[in-house]
Amino acid sequence: MSQGSRPDRVADQVRGELASLLAREVHDPGIGFVTLTRVQITPDLQLARVLYTVLGDDKARATTSRALERAAPFLRRQIGSRLRLKRAPELRFIYDDSVAGQDRIEQILNEIRTTPANDDPNTDE
Repeated sequence: MSQGSRPDRVADQVRGELASLLAREVHDPGIGFVTLTRVQITPDLQLARVLYTVLGDDKARATTSRALERAAPFLRRQIGSRLRLKRAPELRFIYDDSVAGQDRIEQILNEIRTTPANDDPNTDE
């Protein structure tokens, strides 16, 4: 990453604080089982893209997305005061599809492993 070490350090701090805030201080029932996978901060520290996953179906995902957007102003204020930044970054919550893709690949590999060898069309019987 060419953006330098400070944005990386701030991103790690933001992720840790957000995880703590979501677990302890945000009491919105719409926020389900959320996992913050990564935070990407622009080099000027003005925008933080928070990638997350959520346990559940598409309905739970949509509910969590709306709840995170509602909580974003509160979370931004808390991040600004806890990390003592001159200007707290704007928080954008983005669903992380990479975890679902990894699960699908693992499922396909497991299906390949469990397929009996005599079902292979390339073998001669």
